[in-house]
Amino acid sequence: MDLLALQYFRTVARLEHLSRAADELRVAQPSLSRTIARLEDELGMPLFTRQGRVRLNENGRVFLRHVERALSELDDGRRALDDLKGGAGGEVVVAAESLLTLTGVLTTFRRAKPGIRVRLQQAAAGEMRRQLRSGEIDFGIASQSVNAEDLESVELVREEVLLAMPQSHPRAQQDAIPVADLTTEDWVTTRRGHWQRELLERLFADAGAQPIIACESNEPGVSQDLISAGLGIGLIPAMSQRAGTHAPVAWAHIDSPGAQRTLRLMWRRDRELPAPAVAFREVVTSRPFMNHRAQESRRRGRHAT
Repeated sequence: MDLLALQYFRTVARLEHLSRAADELRVAQPSLSRTIARLEDELGMPLFTRQGRVRLNENGRVFLRHVERALSELDDGRRALDDLKGGAGGEVVVAAESLLTLTGVLTTFRRAKPGIRVRLQQAAAGEMRRQLRSGEIDFGIASQSVNAEDLESVELVREEVLLAMPQSHPRAQQDAIPVADLTTEDWVTTRRGHWQRELLERLFADAGAQPIIACESNEPGVSQDLISAGLGIGLIPAMSQRAGTHAPVAWAHIDSPGAQRTLRLMWRRDRELPAPAVAFREVVTSRPFMNHRAQESRRRGRHAT
């Protein structure tokens, strides 16, 4: 059983698709198939079902947990040696639901630790949990609660979530709007699994209603542009209003105490973090995650609602 076979197995198990796994690994599909078959022969049992497409079976699911742990330990060992060799350098891998979330904290971290490289990924909360468990990332920054015994988390900030509307919307001049007044509106949001959709459905459940979904996507960053184009209204974090990098919309507060999101830093509880990751956590958790203007906006939002 060689390391390459385990890495191939992990990729096929994650994608459950041989051709996509071959593309990601940059190997020929027949070679990948032979490697997986040899691994199964060595273990004496199949790891996948092959009816139409490959699917991880129960044997594979059990084996995958151990493979992810083993590969993660090897990666940590390599990075620990890199830390010894490179002194104050190294790399930390961070995933977030939106990379816009990280702009301010990355500026702060680079000033504090200029020798450490930060590699960024975008992922939904569920994918982050998988990546943390497999050791593919050091940290996840997500707006959804963590219900996993093997993950640790710390709150970074609570931020108001605003209502964004096309500038021609009849309510564009209102300062604060109750959810009950928005039940007949078309909504632009994300698919389930992203925080905007979870928050929208939670706010409507509290109001005893169901949102009318006019547009849903897998990319939270396009929501404001779709709203500006007139497809509907939507929930956008206050930091997007401050950034001013998307298409223009009208803004209003949502008259509900639940119109906020909590950003949390997550990492794996049982993993010894490499030195660059420890430095990242110390910098992120010891400094305000939002600047003064953001905190002022949050206070105004609480007052308005």
